[in-house]
Amino acid sequence: MNIISWNVNGVRAVIKKDFFEAVETMDPDILCIQETKAQDEEVKKALSPMQAYRTSFNSAQKKGYSGTAVLSKPEPIEVMLDMGIEEHDTEGRIQCMEYGNFYLVNVYVPNSGQKLDRLDYRKKWDADFLAYLKNLEKHKPVIACGDFNVAHKAIDLKNDKSNYNKTAGYTQTEIDGMDNFTNAGLVDAFRHLYPEEVAYTYWSYRFKARERNTGWRIDYFLVSESLIDKIKDVKIYSDILGSDHCPIGLEIDV
Repeated sequence: MNIISWNVNGVRAVIKKDFFEAVETMDPDILCIQETKAQDEEVKKALSPMQAYRTSFNSAQKKGYSGTAVLSKPEPIEVMLDMGIEEHDTEGRIQCMEYGNFYLVNVYVPNSGQKLDRLDYRKKWDADFLAYLKNLEKHKPVIACGDFNVAHKAIDLKNDKSNYNKTAGYTQTEIDGMDNFTNAGLVDAFRHLYPEEVAYTYWSYRFKARERNTGWRIDYFLVSESLIDKIKDVKIYSDILGSDHCPIGLEIDV
């Protein structure tokens, strides 16, 4: 199975930028999208050319903000939205698709904010999301993918020292949050296969960051330990444009 995850930074914008051609090239069985920035009907309309896929959406109450979508060729057993905690469930950030041998969770983790004004909330989100994943894992193995809005280690961003504890996505609080995921048995699939490889999934639109490869790796596949031996490859499609994030892919036998 080929699973692709992509923060598209606006689904209505990305479809004007060779999106469909890029998806055809990657040929996913399941495509998980974050930051749709649109309501369900708007997402449905934007993605209507993708007739081969079953679509599911979770939009934020606030228009033009956040939101997730999953397009799947295999029919899920069940589709579940959100984590069941009211303060987390208004921004369309979680979709859980149950398949025969695993749960697939598409997630767009909250950003801590330019002034780190949402860092305390982010800490609670991370703890609650981890509990949510571990509860799912009691029943079946889990694949969680999406924009986790954190660079886990120094290798995962270009300028680690200048950003540490100053920039959202690389504070100790957020790093500790990712440590908690991996310490709880959710494996960073890319880093498991490529422990020393420098690769990024996000580049600011400012300062020619992509041109200079001044990037961050903040998009992940976290998988249950029981699935590790089934992973064939993890790809970072850094040459695919259209968003400030690039797609990432997981090839796995499930």
